[in-house]
Amino acid sequence: MFGTSGIRGPVGETMTAGVALDVGRALGAHLGARDASRRVVVGRDSRESGTLLLDALAAGLCETGVDVLDTGVAATPTVARAVDPMDAGAGVVITASHNPAPDNGIKLWQPSGQAFDADRRGDIERRITASDWELEAWDGLGSRTAVEATTAHRERLVEATGPVAEQVVVDLGNGAGGVTVDALTDLGCAVETLNAQPDGSFPGRPSEPTAENCESLATLVRQSDATVGIAHDGDADRLRAVAGDGTYLSGDVTLALFAADAATTGDRVAVPVDTSLAVKKYLAERGVGVERTPVGDTYVAAAATAPDVAFGGEPSGAWIWPEKTLCPDGPYAACRLVALANERSLTERASEIPTYPIERGSVAVEAKTAVMERVRERLLADYDESRVSTLDGVRVETTDGWFLLRASGTQPLVRVTAEAHEKQRAAALFAEASEYVETARER
Repeated sequence: MFGTSGIRGPVGETMTAGVALDVGRALGAHLGARDASRRVVVGRDSRESGTLLLDALAAGLCETGVDVLDTGVAATPTVARAVDPMDAGAGVVITASHNPAPDNGIKLWQPSGQAFDADRRGDIERRITASDWELEAWDGLGSRTAVEATTAHRERLVEATGPVAEQVVVDLGNGAGGVTVDALTDLGCAVETLNAQPDGSFPGRPSEPTAENCESLATLVRQSDATVGIAHDGDADRLRAVAGDGTYLSGDVTLALFAADAATTGDRVAVPVDTSLAVKKYLAERGVGVERTPVGDTYVAAAATAPDVAFGGEPSGAWIWPEKTLCPDGPYAACRLVALANERSLTERASEIPTYPIERGSVAVEAKTAVMERVRERLLADYDESRVSTLDGVRVETTDGWFLLRASGTQPLVRVTAEAHEKQRAAALFAEASEYVETARER
């Protein structure tokens, strides 16, 4: 049921009112079993289907005696960061994040701001399968109360950043990240917006802030006096950036910028297994180590709980400052990025970070698990064990690069990634890795 970031899929298929109702009931029983607070903070992104799904989820919670604190349309980090201050046992956001308009989903949050871990997700799934909950009588039902959480989030962003005076363009992608605009304005920035009207059909651009989808943002930044361009996905847990010259910054470059700012000598930074060599090299020059995790911000956040991990990030756009929150906070990332630009231009900073050729693709397979098991066996036989990591899929380190093979969490595909110092070598590693999958598929 749960993927790497909650439950997600097409409305009317994977995501139905029945599913949301069951999740609400299961979460209520889960909190009761753990003797946690019987209050839950909920919210949703701008998708219209979120109204139906949130109503069903809230009904399930109330049926199990849980009081629901409803923030309405709000960014995911706004909800996640409200759980502890509101003395709640959990937070829930109805969102499909960067997925297209036909989809929706459910994300569950702990009071720490960390997403539900495998143990908690497993208990929710078990309870749904077994219908393991007790429904309250009329006089034991929970309540549902509208609450305002965005102001507190905005105030925390402003307090944590300090005054800056930059010209910024913010592309909200018709999502729920308006708190970013409010916070930057309070900080003293002149803010111009794109796609600022919340609309879950995402008429301005697709929700995921890829380079292709952010071309209008890059053009506007390049043609204006803006020093920073910011783009969010539908629920604003992600941030992607454009430098003052209109260059869309890769996820690895952005990761290196944030990590170098947050970490000092002796610290570590949590990054997924598909992160570029350039990040490790750039940070090593500053005495900062890298802790690799499986792909998914849930795993990055878990690693970020270690006392010597100063920052966690995914090149996809999820950024975590553990001293602030364990939830990826796109609005805080926006404020932090503008502060960096205020000190020295992002264009100049980015020019100091090395980049290496990366090849990415996928191979269609039916039996992903079986194919990946055969791939793992072959690679362990062909390469020295010290060069092979099975933390998430199979990653092989070579003398001049690496390649990674991972089963897709949502599609019948094996993802293939390869990186090297030279383009030809990256292409050769990609071809080699793909051949391992093709051979395993044919057996």
